[in-house]
Amino acid sequence: MANLLCYSRNRATSVEQIDEATLSSTCRLQDSLNDAEVTLCIRLPELEIVDAKGTFTRFSRNACRDIESALVTVVGVRIGAGMKKIIRGLLGEATDCMEVAVLVEECCHAVILAFTKDMLTLVPEELALEKDFFTNMVKENIRLYNSCAAFAPGSPIVEGIDPP
Repeated sequence: MANLLCYSRNRATSVEQIDEATLSSTCRLQDSLNDAEVTLCIRLPELEIVDAKGTFTRFSRNACRDIESALVTVVGVRIGAGMKKIIRGLLGEATDCMEVAVLVEECCHAVILAFTKDMLTLVPEELALEKDFFTNMVKENIRLYNSCAAFAPGSPIVEGIDPP
């Protein structure tokens, strides 16, 4: 790895409703070594990945040069329990660029959080300030743990919850 005097990293993920049966999730990563973007097209209600595209326009390792062919392997995967292991297994066989697996996982987590956000808007106002309500929500769906700043380790909401 190059000797860097300065390193910065920005990662942003967004989810967009394309139509009644389709979501698009995009994760963009820019740091001092990499510039990459992955977009997944997800069919509702199964949460099945029906298309995956991505590019690395700047990369630190040659393994990340051509990820389009590797991304095809995740088509057909359903977002849900066990997806992280499935994605890492499929992409691990297709490419040595593990950064692409992280970007695909981020896209999937963003879809889960998009549905969680909708559920949070339905929380009655009298429960909105009660920490126990959100703590129980994370306990019931452990995938929410460390998925955003509110559910990050050290947050009072996840205090006392053992990480997976």
